[in-house]
Amino acid sequence: MAVNGDPARRLLVFGVNHRSATAALRDRLMVEEFNQPALLAEVGAAGLDQALLLATCDRLEVVTLHEDPEAAIAPLLEIFAEWAQVSKDELQGQSYRHLDEAALRHVFAVAASLDSQVVGEPQVLGQVKESHRLATAAGILGPGLEAILQAAYVAAKRVRNETPVAERPVSMTASALMVARNLHGDVAQCSALVIGLGEMGEMMALELKDAGIGELTLTHGSAARAEAAAHRLRCHFRLWEELAEALASADIVITALGSGRYTVTAPLAEAALKQRRRRPILFIDSAVPGDVEPAVQDLDGAFVYDLDDLENVARDGKETREATALAAWRVIEEELAVFRRRRAERAAVPAVAALRQHFEAVRKEVLSQSGLDAEVATRLLVKRLLHTPSAALRAAAAGDPEAGRELERAAERLFRMDESTPESDVDTGGEK
Repeated sequence: MAVNGDPARRLLVFGVNHRSATAALRDRLMVEEFNQPALLAEVGAAGLDQALLLATCDRLEVVTLHEDPEAAIAPLLEIFAEWAQVSKDELQGQSYRHLDEAALRHVFAVAASLDSQVVGEPQVLGQVKESHRLATAAGILGPGLEAILQAAYVAAKRVRNETPVAERPVSMTASALMVARNLHGDVAQCSALVIGLGEMGEMMALELKDAGIGELTLTHGSAARAEAAAHRLRCHFRLWEELAEALASADIVITALGSGRYTVTAPLAEAALKQRRRRPILFIDSAVPGDVEPAVQDLDGAFVYDLDDLENVARDGKETREATALAAWRVIEEELAVFRRRRAERAAVPAVAALRQHFEAVRKEVLSQSGLDAEVATRLLVKRLLHTPSAALRAAAAGDPEAGRELERAAERLFRMDESTPESDVDTGGEK
């Protein structure tokens, strides 16, 4: 079904994220930065001539405008399945698709970091803007999608400036650094291990680097992803098979995998602590669901903090978090309303132009017939302009009184009429 030219009515978001898909599928769908133009080219070749590809640690999604948005889902499913080398059935069960207003709200929420695993994390807006740049360079970002993205950026800026939502991840990374210093002293003498490539874990790793961490290493089940991330973060990486040795070498362990099963088990942590002769290890579990088995907390020398613990250190409780999220969503809804209003105003432009053209044609015709007599010309002009609307009002009232009253109300709104309008100035078609 083809739909009208309203950008939001043609909008589709298709993808997977940390809520819809398993960590295993997200790993298979991971698109490194150097591969993004190639995948974007595949999307364009599938007939989606306005599209944006957003690829992060926790999501892969396409935002596109299409005359038939539902028909665009099938080629995207095909492209994603081929890229991940999984069946379309498996992918379909773990993907999402948003259409129309739901898609618009999703784009605004992603840009404002309200759809992230850690709400408010600062990297996602930069990732959206980089995806915007790539789509522009590829020539598949038209004016409709451009307008939606610019409106989303305005909403994201308001959320960051008018609500404390951006403070939450910053306060948590600061809390992690404070806990690390309390336990180990000078972090320049410490080594840190990052397990997995979640956005919060990466942000904490960058915070440790900025603080002068002695050595930073990361590991992941995909050696290629681990190597690419290590290059990006300018740190070391180790193979997944070397996890036990890497744990024993780390003073600080940041887990960011979220695979749904415990990566750091009590026996694994116990072996590492024993090898370290009980020198303490700080485990910062930034994954949702958690990567560190709860029993690790009971081991001598193990100190485990999850995101809630870090929030408590930062004195940011559940009530504050919920109030912050509500305030941010209010901003999103306000900006969605602004976008809808402007969109509706633009949609009315052709009708206004046609009305002006019609009035101008009548004016010229009246002037040619009036001999340039102002009195005659103005009276004739008023009668000509009011003849068709008057006939429509009478016909509507005769056929359906309620429809007639609705037209009357519309006329009052359009022309700001009030009871002071002289009755003699109204064209009644010969009737008082």
